[in-house]
Amino acid sequence: MDQYFESYEELNVNVHQLMLSDKPRNLAYKNAIFHCKHLFKDKIVMDVGSGTGILSVFCAQAGARLVYAVEASNIVEIAKNVIEENELTEKIKIIRSKVEEIDPDSIEKVDIIISEWMGFYLLHEGMLDSVIFARDTFLKPDGLLFPHKAKLYAVPCELPSMFSFWDDIHGVSMKCVGKEYRKAKSLKPEILSLDKESLLADEVELSELDLKTISVPEISKLGGDDYFFVCDKNGRFQGVCMWFTVVFPDGTQLCTKPGYEVTHWQQTVIILPEDLEVEDGQCIAFKLELIKDESKPRAYKIELDILDADEMQHKVPCDCHMTKCIAIRQFLSDTMLKCE
Repeated sequence: MDQYFESYEELNVNVHQLMLSDKPRNLAYKNAIFHCKHLFKDKIVMDVGSGTGILSVFCAQAGARLVYAVEASNIVEIAKNVIEENELTEKIKIIRSKVEEIDPDSIEKVDIIISEWMGFYLLHEGMLDSVIFARDTFLKPDGLLFPHKAKLYAVPCELPSMFSFWDDIHGVSMKCVGKEYRKAKSLKPEILSLDKESLLADEVELSELDLKTISVPEISKLGGDDYFFVCDKNGRFQGVCMWFTVVFPDGTQLCTKPGYEVTHWQQTVIILPEDLEVEDGQCIAFKLELIKDESKPRAYKIELDILDADEMQHKVPCDCHMTKCIAIRQFLSDTMLKCE
């Protein structure tokens, strides 16, 4: 069995308690399911990567006639006990298998696919591939997916708590140590919990995924555009923060943005090797791309290039403090006054 499934094998590892303790995660799914009881009533559901079975139980409690709980790891032995404890053995059928290895003729087509497939920066762990396979193989043409949309965002940010620590440790300056620490941290993304005050500008949307139509090739590469920001305060550009939102058919959202209730995903931060001082109204630009790692198909390579915002074509009107943008804003304002 591959390492991904082995990581979910034992109940005493932190991963299951971490997810089951994640109140925003659990309630987003439960609320979406129970708001849509009329859609679940007497229907057949597939739970892809069912783990301990909590989502399968929610679906059965909401009125599903049958739930296929698909799980490839040994945690199914625990899930069986959970299902028995909740007296749902007649409604929930555990299938211990990768979804890709289930014989399509062995089960009925399903009305709904539910899955908690999201990883860090949305796509880490590559489980969306399995959901897409399940959709194409087992979902009825008019079937539903929970969630059915996902969006990935990015924004420049500060990381004061990570680096100011080294400035003064009981009266001793250790900035040189902090510099080496920062070099190491900039080599790979960090999973952190930021507050909204750490964000330097409004976010941009890197990608929107419609799970009803998205294909595996389409998620092999996300982002890739040049992204442009206008800072809304003075600060230090120290990293790029990414988070995601998923949306359910009833409109329920699960959002991992800084300032929302913290989830186990927190936020993914790409740390810059050096600070860039920025001012309110100053432009920041970068190119950000997520590319599936061919050698590790459950992971993505994240490529970040900082661009010279002064040399880029600015939107019109632009709120930055460059002279040409100020002049354009004034011209547009004067034109509007004349029209009035």
